[in-house]
Amino acid sequence: MKLTSIISVNFNQPEVTLAFLQSVKNNTIGLPIELILVDNGSKEDHGAAFLAAYPNLKYLRSEQNLGFAGGNNIGINIATGDFLLLLNNDTEISENLITVLTEAMDQNQEIGIISPLILYYDQPETIQYAGFTEMNYLTARNKGIGNMEINRGQYEQDSRETAFCHGAAMMCRRADLTNIGLMAENYFLYYEELDWCEQFKRAGKKIWFTGQTKIYHKESMSVGKESSIKTYFMTRNRMLFIRRNTSWFNTLLFSCFYIGIACPKQILTYLKKGRTDLVKWVFKGILWNFSHSKTSNKLGFKI
Repeated sequence: MKLTSIISVNFNQPEVTLAFLQSVKNNTIGLPIELILVDNGSKEDHGAAFLAAYPNLKYLRSEQNLGFAGGNNIGINIATGDFLLLLNNDTEISENLITVLTEAMDQNQEIGIISPLILYYDQPETIQYAGFTEMNYLTARNKGIGNMEINRGQYEQDSRETAFCHGAAMMCRRADLTNIGLMAENYFLYYEELDWCEQFKRAGKKIWFTGQTKIYHKESMSVGKESSIKTYFMTRNRMLFIRRNTSWFNTLLFSCFYIGIACPKQILTYLKKGRTDLVKWVFKGILWNFSHSKTSNKLGFKI
């Protein structure tokens, strides 16, 4: 069995990360893996506790928060495995995760990235992800397959192509990245895994889902449901994704829809909820796209 490099990123969540390390330790006994943890500018360095929990851990600390893509890219750059498995630190895994994912990729060389079934940790009978529908590039909207369904085993035999993987758990081959490259770091937060999937598609690779294994996700522990950082980057990056992955004409049509319909609707929702503090971040997210190139690394938000 080939070596799998598991890569995860911690940001100010030592307890969650320790639970993740224990889950990996318990569910990979006898498997050829290396576990890489990147501390992404946390206020305190808990490296000693992490190494005590997982003595063979490859631990790296960045003094700055480099975002989801930046943190994972650090880990990718030192990974030696044939397969790279990017896992959120707020996940816990199942015993057959590595075996099922690597076997699927070995059996189908067309697969570029694969994600498993994702269940909510606090509601393990509820599905978060069983694939994604195709993107409507005029609205930058698609739907999650299986989202909020009760898990009755309806996806457990699935192994199929899907439109996008889920950033909480996705495996690729290290060799493919020579041509495809790393995740785009100028997203910082949200949409970077969708953009990465687009890069794999352009290289002729398929995006894949399997329900034959699963993880449990402690959703929204890092950012929260509604916050200035989430509002800003969701607004900014939805437009950035379209700019980076579609034609100028499609971008023009999307911009008319986004600025004329989608964003005003979002602003009205915030006003009804009394969240006037979030309205300015919608405007800031839009304006960033008019004042920066689609390759700019300037975030426009103080981290």
